[in-house]
Amino acid sequence: MRSLRLSGRFLVLLLALLVCCIPAVRAQDMAPDTAPRPSSTPYTGDLSIFEKPGRDQRLQIERVMDLLGLKPGKSVADIGAGSGWFSVRAAHRVAPSGTVYAEDINPEAITYIRQRAARENLPNIHVIQGTPDNPKLMPASVDAVLMLKVYHEVANPLELLRNLRPALRPHARIGVIDRNGTGTDHGLNARVVIHEMDEAGFRLSGRYDFTKADGQDYFLIFTQKP
Repeated sequence: MRSLRLSGRFLVLLLALLVCCIPAVRAQDMAPDTAPRPSSTPYTGDLSIFEKPGRDQRLQIERVMDLLGLKPGKSVADIGAGSGWFSVRAAHRVAPSGTVYAEDINPEAITYIRQRAARENLPNIHVIQGTPDNPKLMPASVDAVLMLKVYHEVANPLELLRNLRPALRPHARIGVIDRNGTGTDHGLNARVVIHEMDEAGFRLSGRYDFTKADGQDYFLIFTQKP
């Protein structure tokens, strides 16, 4: 009888321990996955690689600017501007009264673009050194944004987009040119970009695949949700 009473007490104690543990397990299971999605290390190498002959034709950059609505008087932000390859072309397109904000987080890129703008006599290029999560644009300052082969380097896209949003004027367009990939291979699947932009309050308004003939590149255009 004594052994039975001990066994009963043991079972009661075991049951109590299980009951105490269940809420903790459930809470752990229900906790959101806050791990950042994979991204590539921002490029800090030789900036001249962006100046390869024929890039204008391969990316059909004139058509890209048409779809972003760039014309004289407009203001555009080149996020992750690198060597200023797009900034220079956009500066000619929006001149004489339009403005290009060439933003980058790399101090060497900032110096490079500033010197290039002076050398090519493009005073409508304004250089901005941002941070990984904040492009540091003035409120209501841009009609369009282009992120050219840079979105896959953004580790915290929702934070970046939250800080970008105040800079957008009504009906502003955000263009993303990238290639399908895993995030760590200097590419990111288009559906991931669309999902993140949607979560940040932007809707997909255009999708194109003309920016390269390999079938991997895509060009997405987003506008703010009402």
